[in-house]
Amino acid sequence: MLRLFLALWISVAALEARGPVYVVLWFDTEDYIEPAADDAALRLATDLDKLGVRATFKVVGEKARVLESRGRTDVIRALAHHDIGYHSNYHSIQPTPALYLRGMGWLDGAAEFERRERPGVEDIRRIFGVTPSCYGQPGSSWGPQTYRALLRMGIPVYLDEGEQVGLGDQPFWMGGMLHVFNMGRYLMRAELNDESQLPKAFEKFDRAADELDAKGGGVISTYYHPTEFVTTAFWDLNFAKGANPERSEWKKPPRRTAEDSERCYGILTRWVEHAKSRPGVRFVTARELPLLYESATGRGSDRVVVARHLAEHETFLVTDQNTLSAAEMLEILLGMEPAVVEGPLVRGQTAYRESEIPRAAFERAKTDAPGFIRANRRLPAEVWVGSQKLSLADFAATVAADDGVSAVVTVRRGNLELEKYVATDAQRTFNWPIHPEGFSAPELLELARLQAWTLKPARLK
Repeated sequence: MLRLFLALWISVAALEARGPVYVVLWFDTEDYIEPAADDAALRLATDLDKLGVRATFKVVGEKARVLESRGRTDVIRALAHHDIGYHSNYHSIQPTPALYLRGMGWLDGAAEFERRERPGVEDIRRIFGVTPSCYGQPGSSWGPQTYRALLRMGIPVYLDEGEQVGLGDQPFWMGGMLHVFNMGRYLMRAELNDESQLPKAFEKFDRAADELDAKGGGVISTYYHPTEFVTTAFWDLNFAKGANPERSEWKKPPRRTAEDSERCYGILTRWVEHAKSRPGVRFVTARELPLLYESATGRGSDRVVVARHLAEHETFLVTDQNTLSAAEMLEILLGMEPAVVEGPLVRGQTAYRESEIPRAAFERAKTDAPGFIRANRRLPAEVWVGSQKLSLADFAATVAADDGVSAVVTVRRGNLELEKYVATDAQRTFNWPIHPEGFSAPELLELARLQAWTLKPARLK
């Protein structure tokens, strides 16, 4: 009897550990040169409707305007049955986002991105009748300044793929945005050009779903481009290596045969049908994602646990109750309610010469820092202690290690473990045929490291 009870208990515990597997299927809807790409988007939206699956179509601003000018209300209506995201205003027309953001800081870069991209967002709203649910950069033309601008434009989700920043091959929060990005082994798609690989794609999906199921749930990310189903090369090779030809010089990409296109549509249909056939698998859109995850801010945390962690590890904290970014932990230790804030604008430097700080001076610094954070909704790069300064990293470590009662406070050095989740190869991570040859953007990765104070895993509800 005891053995039977134990077996039942283990079975129940195993079932409780299992969770939903969400599949985000998204289409970068961008080819405004080849009219057949319009028909491909229509076909995909219609086929998915028949399968009972809603996808996210990330539409380029110029693509939306071209659909409108061509009178393709049928395509617009079909896509609007699904979820509409945003995929930049012009995609590959130079300069692309990383090019113009590379030489800018956090604030001016965000303002410039909004200046260039808001017209595209407004056209998406006008043509499709909705605010885009998400954004994803063209190619690898990524920049962290986009976060500030996107949130100002009412776009809460970053949905794309890239290597600039990532966290455990699953969704994460950064800069106040929910990311499905750098998904690693949970990014998958059936190969359109080799039907014989479809069984392997099924196997890969099943393994990934099993892994996530056993962990209590997670996300699989799958993407295509409508133009892939009707062309054999991408439309934007017109702009390769930084080229920017006039519209009259644009060349259409080579077309697939009708038979070849049908084969491609069939592959996607079979892949979707296989994913749907698995118990516990559900297709979701980018618009649904924020409803599935806990909010961006962590509340109700144990201050002692937070202090112990931040004193030794300046990176996010995962507890049974919630997840906390380094920024949120610092807010808690400063007596603030954790709220979404931005990272510092620059990398601060410690100029405090002594190894200890008098208690009164340190308490004044602890009072001044929250004032800065509340006024700017941003962490300071440095905190003044009298006429000298502590870097944000050293200040946070010192606050976390302080016992709160000693006459003097020992200065601690921060260790910024949070930065290891940001890429270091500034050329490979921005490698894209549309960028100028040899393009590199270390400045953007440095800005990302500063924003990594706000990085933490996203936890399913």
